[in-house]
Amino acid sequence: MAEFHRGYSVPLENNKRAVVKEKLGEGGQGTVYLVELDGEKYALKWYHRKINNGDKFYRNLANNIATGSPSELFVWPKYLSRVIDGEYGYVMDLVPDNYKSFSDFLLTKVRFGSITAVVTAALNITNAFRELHRKGFSYQDLNDGNFFIEPKTGDVLICDTDNVAPYGDSLGIAGKARYMAPEVVRNIKVPDVMTDRFSLSVILFRLLFLDHPLEGRRTLCPCLTEELEHKFYGKYPLFIYDPENDSNIPVRGVHCNVIRLWGLYPRFVRDMFIKAFSQACLKGETARPTDNEWQILFTRLRDCIVKCPCGGETFLDLDAQESKCVNCGMMIPRPPVLSVKKYRVALFPGKKIYRCHTDIDSDDYSVVTGSVMRSQNRPGVWGLKNVSGADWFAELTDGSQTVIPDSKVIVVVKADAIDFGTCKGKIEHKLQ
Repeated sequence: MAEFHRGYSVPLENNKRAVVKEKLGEGGQGTVYLVELDGEKYALKWYHRKINNGDKFYRNLANNIATGSPSELFVWPKYLSRVIDGEYGYVMDLVPDNYKSFSDFLLTKVRFGSITAVVTAALNITNAFRELHRKGFSYQDLNDGNFFIEPKTGDVLICDTDNVAPYGDSLGIAGKARYMAPEVVRNIKVPDVMTDRFSLSVILFRLLFLDHPLEGRRTLCPCLTEELEHKFYGKYPLFIYDPENDSNIPVRGVHCNVIRLWGLYPRFVRDMFIKAFSQACLKGETARPTDNEWQILFTRLRDCIVKCPCGGETFLDLDAQESKCVNCGMMIPRPPVLSVKKYRVALFPGKKIYRCHTDIDSDDYSVVTGSVMRSQNRPGVWGLKNVSGADWFAELTDGSQTVIPDSKVIVVVKADAIDFGTCKGKIEHKLQ
């Protein structure tokens, strides 16, 4: 294999050259270098492999570069190198220093700044894979090493995209142990969109609960042999919270994270993971949760996060009169709730609503269209501010109607419903 030294000029297929600055790291597939191209810094991944006639991997890389990235969250190949002595590589963007490896979160070397950041990361991951799958690709090798996350914001970058291939194509890469779908472990199916769904469910579970969904009491063993790995993750996988079989429950003192966190999340979140790792889904007999279902779920989850007076974030049960803060134990009374489309948003000071709430045709969870504000003069009075760029129309509790222009505020307790233009939301002041 070629070993590039500082100053070496790597020729690219676009007739430009990437100048090597230093080696950044080395792994099983190849070596990554810091390079300079057109005055900008990039990463160059150079493979530990020789190209052969009709090399499928090489052609797939070229095709992905020509097609373009399905989402800005993917660190997508930008330029393919020319072949040098039978070897090749590609240029990609660098991951900024403030993004940390998902593996470091799992090892608690890095922690999220808030619950909102965790849920935002989940939203970003699910949306990125939804766009990938909509464009006709499957990822094929989803695992904890693929993700870099900004701890304070939950912004995500997804790397190792050189294994991405169109539906029906297999590059001969099965995946990483503990993340592969059971049918891939048993070698009865090659990776595809359906197996991506399983791997995504594992990633999302680990993101929220910092433990593995299939690793409980029965997986504790002195040595995880290849035979046992095939049993636990392929032939007889069992969810740690399977409601019909408790033989693989988490063990105190070992699986501390999931024991502490599982009960803190709302019932609808736990129910989704119980479905995702049900025996029917593990065996592929029932459709696994889709990327879109996960995106709706995490939008719902974000809708019920509020900031407690203690300063920490917590979840509200919107079907209860009050909820206990997960940080301090304080009971927080249920605020008015905006019920719109498939969502219910706690109208609590600091809360935001998004385009997915106020536009009938949108599922955009990132563009803010409204925010709940506390009155400076009367702290007990809360208002919903319109920042959508268009007029809203409110039905008031006294039966009258009023316009809420952009940048204006309506007192929450005075409104019964709000017409956002393309959809209408009802404000639930009390439990039905």
